Amino acid sequence: MASEQQVVEVDRSLYDFVKSEEGYERLDEGLTPEIVREISARKDEPQWMLDLRLSSLEIYHSLPVPDWGPSIDGLDMDHIVTYVKPPTEQKSDWDSVPEDIKDTFERLGIPQAERAYLAGVGAQYDSELVYHNIQDQASKQGVVYSGIEEALHDERWEPLIREHFMKLITPDDHKFAALHGAVWSGGSFVYVPRGVKVDFPLQSYFRLNAKGAGQFEHTLIIVEDGADLHFIEGCSAPKYNVANLHAGAVELFVGKNAHLRYSTIENWSKNMYNLNTKRAVCDAGASVEWVSGSFGSHVGYLYPMSILAGEGSSCEFTGITFAGATQNLDTGCKVVLDAPNTSTHIDTKGISKGGGIQTFRSSVLVTERAENSDVYVSCQNLMLDDQSRSDTIPAMDVRAHNVDVGHEASIGRIGDDMMFYLMSRGIAEQEASTMIVNGFANPVSKELPLEYAVEMNNLIKLEMEGMEGAIG
Repeated sequence: MASEQQVVEVDRSLYDFVKSEEGYERLDEGLTPEIVREISARKDEPQWMLDLRLSSLEIYHSLPVPDWGPSIDGLDMDHIVTYVKPPTEQKSDWDSVPEDIKDTFERLGIPQAERAYLAGVGAQYDSELVYHNIQDQASKQGVVYSGIEEALHDERWEPLIREHFMKLITPDDHKFAALHGAVWSGGSFVYVPRGVKVDFPLQSYFRLNAKGAGQFEHTLIIVEDGADLHFIEGCSAPKYNVANLHAGAVELFVGKNAHLRYSTIENWSKNMYNLNTKRAVCDAGASVEWVSGSFGSHVGYLYPMSILAGEGSSCEFTGITFAGATQNLDTGCKVVLDAPNTSTHIDTKGISKGGGIQTFRSSVLVTERAENSDVYVSCQNLMLDDQSRSDTIPAMDVRAHNVDVGHEASIGRIGDDMMFYLMSRGIAEQEASTMIVNGFANPVSKELPLEYAVEMNNLIKLEMEGMEGAIG
């Protein structure tokens, strides 16, 4: 009875639906200079951006496929379409968005979230933004939130973008950073002026609808000295029987004594290769918070990186990864402490079931300049059956003398005593196990805005269906 109720509460069609591609423009499969030039020409980009794209393409072909994580042999770039344009231009009026695209985002709850309390919303469909809007309250404070391509054509912001674009994430970082540099499309540009505190979050949502395609959005956020921002990112896609690819990039610049929280719920379909790159740099006294939930994709490589470059800067990372059947998710974070009196606190949870593989991989570098700094890393993994796997692979490179460094990790299963306690009080086995997993994930969900916490709990319910008899 409880299981039936859960199925009623959580509708799988919320994410796993497909819209027709009639009228869409798709470039050829594969990766060639001609395709890169075509993408740039369609966007009427300045010459420096085309040069960056072509240079990135050369770097891509020169770099090896990463070999430190799960196999990505099933990803064949010769059969990936790198650009798909829906039959609409970007709108700032929701009623002007085509009905089929509007229906997609209505079903995902984006307009409701905007009306509720968000300061601005951007919605990307395949390779292009289809909707972008910012509330008057934020724009009157001087906050800029627009599509990055739109800002690139604005003489006020083009020099700032040129100064920062792919400077934190450079094309030679790794093969898929180079791929992103060559074929990036869509994404957001955010600029928060000095001393401005944005009272409500900004949000971007990415939907990949096209079969056998890639999405390569670029998010660039600049938070000036003393400013404060919360940015939320959500993403989803329907499931196909061929590989899809997500290789976006996020670059965050946090000024002196500024604060930025970046929250993400990634719910890609289980045919997706999620090879995303995110990086932040903090000036003196600045702080960055990452809140990350990874539920989807067939294979995931996701390690948000923070560079604490200014004295007294700090980073907090709170994350959860749920790997179900057919999933191999390699997630974690990187932190470089490169100034005195810096600090970082990492708290992650990993869950695996149904033969899923979940790996926590972290890298912490404390340079010689980071005297009197503090590092704490905690990783807890929960395996829900004897077919699943969880691993922790922490790396710490400490080169300063006067620092406080701590690490703890645990891997376990749901205890029989917990299950017995709940079931002895009339709670069905599956519902009891779901309650325990939700409790395990609570440190992450409590850090999310309400609607995203609800979404995360719903995703856990979906993943936990069919677990009866498998735990213990």
